[in-house]
Amino acid sequence: MGKFLERRVSVVIPTYNAGKDLQRLIDSIRSQTVQSEILVVDSQSQDGTADIANSCKVERVIRIKRDEFNHGKTRNYAVQQSAEDVVVFFTQDALLCDERCVERLTEPLERADVAASYGRQVPREDAKPTEQFARLFNYPESPAVKGLEHVPEMGIKTFFFSNVFSAVRRREFEKLGMFPENIIMFEDMIYAAKLIVNGYRIAYVPEAKVMHSHNYSLAEQFKRYFYAGASFKQQPWFLQYAESGKEGRLYIRQQIRYLLKENRYPWILYALCEAFCKYCGYYLGLHYGRIPAGLPQGRI
Repeated sequence: MGKFLERRVSVVIPTYNAGKDLQRLIDSIRSQTVQSEILVVDSQSQDGTADIANSCKVERVIRIKRDEFNHGKTRNYAVQQSAEDVVVFFTQDALLCDERCVERLTEPLERADVAASYGRQVPREDAKPTEQFARLFNYPESPAVKGLEHVPEMGIKTFFFSNVFSAVRRREFEKLGMFPENIIMFEDMIYAAKLIVNGYRIAYVPEAKVMHSHNYSLAEQFKRYFYAGASFKQQPWFLQYAESGKEGRLYIRQQIRYLLKENRYPWILYALCEAFCKYCGYYLGLHYGRIPAGLPQGRI
């Protein structure tokens, strides 16, 4: 291992009713080749999540009110309570695939120009075909180091970054103002874009794998993409760089080819419906006047 990997890292896990998923995740973190201090930030779970975290002897359990949760603000608060130079973020439903995942994830941060990295997500066994394709499309087998020069070719995909399993170097994180706190979701992509436009790079490390997927309904996909559009609208500078239409068309073409190849013909109609819901949600989010009063700002 290099000198960087001989140091500990801080791990931040926001939780809400995580249950046994949290114990499995903490056990997998404890088995890593890189030592960690673990901080759990719990939003008034009703299933004893905070007690599970304490029983796992994590270094700190931070309790916040449920209505105080915000994807960016909550993570920023936890980072301010942490001790190490590198912070690794997980979501409660991720599960590390082997004992070297954190080591591999953080290794690119030895480079001065790489200030953040994210790992590969592989689908769970129960993932539906459209979700299996999403993981293949967004998390390929080839590694990548992305910078500003990739924007003309990759568009919004240049800034793709996920806090399901990611790492940031504290120095740049604090220097650039951490995650945005005035948006509903997608604080991870906005921060990645902020790094890139300021001359840094982000690394995608497919050898660092977690098992993670969601079987979202069409309504949940609509809501998620509405949140994306609304969040991006609140960051006008981001939209100057993030052209998404080309990426969306490529996604649906390749998804249909994948479903045909896998003989999943009934799922093609579902994929088209899902694409329509995503597009409508994103478009409406980009053009919203204000977040409707009854729309929950939750953890979808």
